[in-house]
Amino acid sequence: MMEIEMTTEYKFREKELLTEFQGYIDSTYGQHYAKNGKQTLESIIRDGHGTGFCMGNLQKYKDRYGEKGDTPNEWRKDLIKVMHYALFQLYIHDKEHGNGE
Repeated sequence: MMEIEMTTEYKFREKELLTEFQGYIDSTYGQHYAKNGKQTLESIIRDGHGTGFCMGNLQKYKDRYGEKGDTPNEWRKDLIKVMHYALFQLYIHDKEHGNGE
């Protein structure tokens, strides 16, 4: 895993949390929805459904925060998923509006 380099002195554990988030993202590439090096999201975006899919999942995980599971650690997983779908949507936004590469 590539280390995120940050020189700013953060107050809210940003470096630690971003490193954890990157580890989570890395782990998704080996899960069931990544086959033969392709993520299912690639075809969803290609078919023109990326924004709806991502925004729907953002809402789903935001709304169920604190509801699914019995422990705060389980609830925390929904926050990570919100961040992941927001990152996907940022990629789609930039692709559609010429920002980024």
